[in-house]
Amino acid sequence: MHKSFYDAITEFIFVEDEPAKSDVIFIPGGKHCELPEKAAELYRLGYAKYVVPSGKYSIVKGCMGELKSGADKYKEEYETESDFYTDVLTRNKVPREVIIEEKEATFTDQNAKFSRRLLDEKGIKVKKAILCCKGFHARRSLMYYERAFPEAEILVVPATLAYPDIQKDNWYKSEKGKKRVIGEIERIGKQYFM
Repeated sequence: MHKSFYDAITEFIFVEDEPAKSDVIFIPGGKHCELPEKAAELYRLGYAKYVVPSGKYSIVKGCMGELKSGADKYKEEYETESDFYTDVLTRNKVPREVIIEEKEATFTDQNAKFSRRLLDEKGIKVKKAILCCKGFHARRSLMYYERAFPEAEILVVPATLAYPDIQKDNWYKSEKGKKRVIGEIERIGKQYFM
């Protein structure tokens, strides 16, 4: 396959912006510590006033299950992804009072919609936000958060995960990377008009 084909897919899937002063940092659900650690770093650098971790657990598994990364540092058992993210955030010097937890979402669309509902209930207006997600999940996450916050500018600042074969520069070199990234394209195609 010609490299320009892979370049086009990479550009589409791996959305990445420079961080800028924002109202909130969103973290869609998951079990990787790198996402809330990156959000904590951005918060400490003064990029946002609030951090909004979202997630109950995977609708597929029906429970929280084991962490995908960080089990050596964050040894507790967590009821929800939001609980896990909040623990990581507070251990990384994000004050508890600026964390707005969303604990019901079981998939990405709900992460965005339920975060919107929660912020509306609290009277928090979002004009600009940072979305801290997995690199290969960036386009689909952005799609849902832009839908939930159409009036806001959403900047994607992905966290680097410990997946050496699913990075922006090499995903197309492994079966695992191709399966994950092409799977994202398929999900975007199916979910865009939902």
